[in-house]
Amino acid sequence: MTFQEPPGLDPRGDAIFLDFDGTLVEIAPTPDAVEIPQGMADLLNRLHDASEGALALVSGRAIADLAGFLPGYRGPIIGSHGAEARGLPTLAAADGAAQDLAPLHARFADFAAPRGLLAEPKPHGAAIHFRGNPEAEDEARAFVEEVLADWPDLKIQPAKMAFELKPKSASKDIALRRIADEPPFAGRRPVYAGDDATDEPAIGWAQQAGGLGVKIGDGASQARHRLAGPAEVLVWLRAADM
Repeated sequence: MTFQEPPGLDPRGDAIFLDFDGTLVEIAPTPDAVEIPQGMADLLNRLHDASEGALALVSGRAIADLAGFLPGYRGPIIGSHGAEARGLPTLAAADGAAQDLAPLHARFADFAAPRGLLAEPKPHGAAIHFRGNPEAEDEARAFVEEVLADWPDLKIQPAKMAFELKPKSASKDIALRRIADEPPFAGRRPVYAGDDATDEPAIGWAQQAGGLGVKIGDGASQARHRLAGPAEVLVWLRAADM
C-alpha cells in the first residue's frame, strides 16, 4: 500500500481521536519515562475547544496515568483500551468494577524481576515489557499465554516490545463506535491517529466510516496515511491550531 501524508485537520468538521504513546509522545524505555512536548496540554485544549469538544485521547494506559502526564488537559479520555473513560458518559456508565487483579499483578512482577523485564500493573489487566531484554520475547509470550488460562475474562494484546492482558470486551474501535453517533462527535469526519497494533482496529473503523486513519511511524498498517513520528504529529496538530 502506498502511504500519503494526511490532509490537514479541520477542527470544525472532524472528530479527532489521538493515541498517546508513540503518537503524541515518543516511546520511552519505561512507561513512566515519557517526555511531554512543551505546551502539549494547551494545544490539545485549544483544538478541543475549536472542535466544540470533538477531540479525545484514546490509549491503552489508565486514565490516571494520562491525567498525570497531561494535568492541564480537560478533554475526554478513553483509557485501558476502552475499559474506562473520562468525560464520556456513555462509556463511563459501562465501566465495570475491576476484578481483584492483585494476584495477576504479583505473578507478572515475580516473572519479570529476575529476567530484566518490566511488569506494568493496570486497572483492568497487566503488561510485560521486554524492551530492556529483547531476547526474552518468546519467553514473555509463553508466560502470558500460560497466565491467560487462569484469567478467562482477559485476552492477549501484543504491543510494541510488550504483551498485555486486557479485558476481552475492551477495544479502541468498539469504544469509538459507541460514541461516534453522539454529540459532539456525530456528523463529523472521524480521524484516528495511532502507532501500534492496538490502534489498527480503530484506524480501520475510521476509514470505513469515511474518515482518516493515520499510522504513526514504521510498520505495516491498513492506514492510507502516515506520519513519521510524534514530532510530525505535533506539526500536524499545530497547523490545525492556526
